Amino acid sequence: MATDAVEPPRARNFKDASPREVRAALVPEEQPDFDEQWREALTEAADSLDLTQVHTILDSWRRRATITSHLGHDGYRNMLAKAERILRTGEPEPGSVPLSEIKALIAERLGR
Repeated sequence: MATDAVEPPRARNFKDASPREVRAALVPEEQPDFDEQWREALTEAADSLDLTQVHTILDSWRRRATITSHLGHDGYRNMLAKAERILRTGEPEPGSVPLSEIKALIAERLGR
């Protein structure tokens, strides 16, 4: 009996996603933060008649949704854990390459 290969869901860019789509893409533990920031931005917009903060908040969360979509929930959590460790210890991840070396390699390959 042959089994059909299941194609993983495609990662998506949330550049034009609605707030509902963005929230649905987030890891569950970040959804309350989204809700709080979204409500605050809407309240501020209602008071000031200025949507700047609404757009700023939504754009920020759209970037997180895009990253989450590309990495998956577990990959996103792992990325955050690595970043937290680096910030806490000041030490890069084992096996990582310093930015200065990456820039030098790029410059070398571009002939600069």
